[in-house]
Amino acid sequence: MRRVSFEDRACSVARCLEVVGDWWTMLIVRDLTFGVTRFDDIQRRLGVARNVLTQRLEHLVRHEVVERVPYQDHPARYDYRLTEKGRDLWQVLTAMRQWGDRWAATGGPPVEMVHLDCGHVATAVPHCSECGAELRVSNMRAVPGPGGVDPAMVPPARDS
Repeated sequence: MRRVSFEDRACSVARCLEVVGDWWTMLIVRDLTFGVTRFDDIQRRLGVARNVLTQRLEHLVRHEVVERVPYQDHPARYDYRLTEKGRDLWQVLTAMRQWGDRWAATGGPPVEMVHLDCGHVATAVPHCSECGAELRVSNMRAVPGPGGVDPAMVPPARDS
């Protein structure tokens, strides 16, 4: 059954889901982020059916999240590598991992991320690009953006 497309929606979240909102896709991107780039290695780590992995990788290549880089001619074999667009999903993966660590991990986080500059386990915290303050839903509000075509996409101001 084909799901409804979000491609024409004037919502960046919906458009992101159009590319990466599938069951296996972010797990594939996770493995690529960690340097697992060969089809057989990805398939073995995830336990995903080969045809499903093929379809998801083709989808990611088509959307320029992943590129295929040949590493062998006979037979033709490829590494799958994240493009700049794909590497930008790191923040999405990090938010998903941290949410999973807090709300779904039994026995603690299965993986921790160490900041190479200081050597400590680190948690990513969003900060304002202008003033440096920590960003929380309670100190943010949505306003129309330059690409906004539907005023109904901006929710009404909430009560504090």
